[in-house]
Amino acid sequence: MCGRTACTLAPDEVSRACAYKSRGGQRRRPRWRDGDADKYQPSYNKSPQSTSPVLVSQRHFNKEAPGDECVLASMRWGLVPAWFRDNNPNKMQYSTNNCRSENILEKKTYKDPLVKGQRCVILADGFYEWQKTGKDKQPFFIYFPQTPSGDKNKDQDEPATSCGNGEDSEAACSPGEGSPVLTEGEEAAEEWTGWKLLTMAGLFDRWTPPDGGEPLYTYSVITVNASPNLQNIHHRMPAILDGDEEVRRWLNFGEVKCLDALKLLESKNSLTFHPVSPMVNNSRNNSPECLQPVDPNSKKEPKPTASSKMMMSWLENSGKRKATEGTDEPSRDSAENSLKSTGLQQWLQGASKKPRTK
Repeated sequence: MCGRTACTLAPDEVSRACAYKSRGGQRRRPRWRDGDADKYQPSYNKSPQSTSPVLVSQRHFNKEAPGDECVLASMRWGLVPAWFRDNNPNKMQYSTNNCRSENILEKKTYKDPLVKGQRCVILADGFYEWQKTGKDKQPFFIYFPQTPSGDKNKDQDEPATSCGNGEDSEAACSPGEGSPVLTEGEEAAEEWTGWKLLTMAGLFDRWTPPDGGEPLYTYSVITVNASPNLQNIHHRMPAILDGDEEVRRWLNFGEVKCLDALKLLESKNSLTFHPVSPMVNNSRNNSPECLQPVDPNSKKEPKPTASSKMMMSWLENSGKRKATEGTDEPSRDSAENSLKSTGLQQWLQGASKKPRTK
C-alpha cells in the first residue's frame, strides 16, 4: 500500500491543475523542469517503476529560488537511494515504493533524503486499493471528492490542486526559472475546473550511476494508518496533504524542518472511493474501464449517483488524452465521490474526447 495509481491529465493540464498559493498569497502555476514533461505519460493504471509527476521545491535545482517556489518534475516510482552502488537501479533488493511514516527516521534509505529536505508531493487522480473478501480481492479507486464546476466558495482557500491558471502553454523551465505569477484576471478566467488531483506526501532521492551517467530521480510514497472510512478496505493509506498550506509546508524544507514536517503526516478522513473492475489487477490494462464504478454484487450497471455521473463525464471527455505507458490503449481519467455520494456518473457519462498529450 500504495501500489497502483492513476494519473491521466496531459502534462500542460497537470501544470494548470496544481496551481498553488505562495506564502504571500500569490497564485502560481508550476512549470515543468526542462525535458521532464516529455518523460511523463498519462495512465489509468500506474505501477511501481513507472514515471509520475511530482511537485518539489525549486531550491533543489536553484539555491537562489524562494523557499516556497515549486516546480514539476517527472520521477520514477520506487526510491533508489543516492548511496546505492550497483550500476543497475533495477537490482535493488528490497521494495521502496512506500515508506511507513513511523519508520522514516529509523531507516537510512528514508532518513537521509528527509534530513536533506528532499520532500515531494506525488500527484495522481487517485490510487487503487484491494479489499480482501474471502479468497477474492475487490479493487477500489480512492480519490478526493470532486466539486462540480461553479459550486466553489470563492471566499475560501482552495485546495492546492483545484485552482486553474493561465492558458500560456510555456510550461517548461530551466533550473533558474520560477513559476509564473497569475494575475487576478488570469486566475478567474482560467480557473481549473477539471479533476482535482490527489496530493500525496513523499520523499525523493537523486541517484547517479557509479560509472557515470544521467542522474535518476525516484520517489517513495509515505503511508500512515488508514482513516476510519478506509479501514474496511485496507489498514494503510498514503499520507494526504489537503490544501495549499499543507502542500506549501511540506515542500518548504528551508522554513519547515523535518520534525515539524512529519507532524503533517496524519490519517485524514477526506477521501472517497468506489469499487472498480478486477481488470485493474493487471497493470498492462490501461483504459478508462479501470476507473469506472462497478457493483461487485451484481452484473447489472450500478445505479448512477451524482458522483458517478461526474466521473463518467470526465472519462468520456478524456478521449482527447492518450495514455501510452505500458500499452497502446488510450488513457486518461480520474474519479470523484464515493458510492454514497451523488455525482460520479456525470463525469463518467461525458467522457468521449481523447486526452491531450501536449
